[in-house]
Amino acid sequence: MSMTGYGKTSVAYNGKKINIEIKSLNSKQLDLTTRIAPLYREKEMEVRQRIGERLVRGKVELALWIEKDELAAAGTVNTSLLENYYQQLQGFAQGHGLASGTDWMQVLMRMPDVLSKTEQEVLDEAEWTAVSNGIDEAIEHLITFRTQEGAALEKKFAEKIDNIERLMGDIEKYEKLRVEKIRSRIVDGLKQIPEVEYDKNRLEQELIYYIEKLDISEEKQRLTNHLAYFRQTAADQPGQGKKLGFIAQEMGREINTTGSKSNLAEMQNIVVMMKDELEQIKEQVLNAL
Repeated sequence: MSMTGYGKTSVAYNGKKINIEIKSLNSKQLDLTTRIAPLYREKEMEVRQRIGERLVRGKVELALWIEKDELAAAGTVNTSLLENYYQQLQGFAQGHGLASGTDWMQVLMRMPDVLSKTEQEVLDEAEWTAVSNGIDEAIEHLITFRTQEGAALEKKFAEKIDNIERLMGDIEKYEKLRVEKIRSRIVDGLKQIPEVEYDKNRLEQELIYYIEKLDISEEKQRLTNHLAYFRQTAADQPGQGKKLGFIAQEMGREINTTGSKSNLAEMQNIVVMMKDELEQIKEQVLNAL
């Protein structure tokens, strides 16, 4: 499963549209940031706990905000107070001979408390249940996204592991050639120094010792084991990303050692290609959960 994901959902409740958006990127651990509408902030710890249990790891961002329709956002006119103001102003105007053509409505709407202020909202259980279900749905969408991305990652890993295994097999045909080239180079070098006499038996023993030091059989065997272990771990349950990273490091050690022992240009070229394949695995394994 990948750490990259995105999920969004909306909940309609009592004239409000509540939007929930959650997205995640790769991270060594769970790094969660939230932007939650004030009405729901009392539930932030509950939301954090739920996300941590479901998503485990990654740089996660949650946004929870409210859109209200015009009717729900509109204030309420206090009609009894409005009527009272009107009667008083009319009586005052008549008593003082003021012009009756005044735009009373414009004046009245400016009077104190005619338009009631929006009351402070209190979160009730029914609303939070609706929002909570919406959060779960957004998390599910993100997990679905992560699963799809994870399938693509797994396919990529399988391709790269197969390539490394194939390249390792290509090295074998150069190993015997390498031994002969090393032997010929040393013997030719000695022949260029005619005044030097040497014991051929002793030379053969030294050549065997030298060639044994350059033998890569153990490195190939360990790399084969690491490749198999990587495949097995990738096929296990999600949450093995860190482990895959450690296995990739061990694969790198064996490939590097093989390169340092390869005294043949053809073998070293193959090692470079193996390193390139492994580097692509290391880049992508950072996204694995």
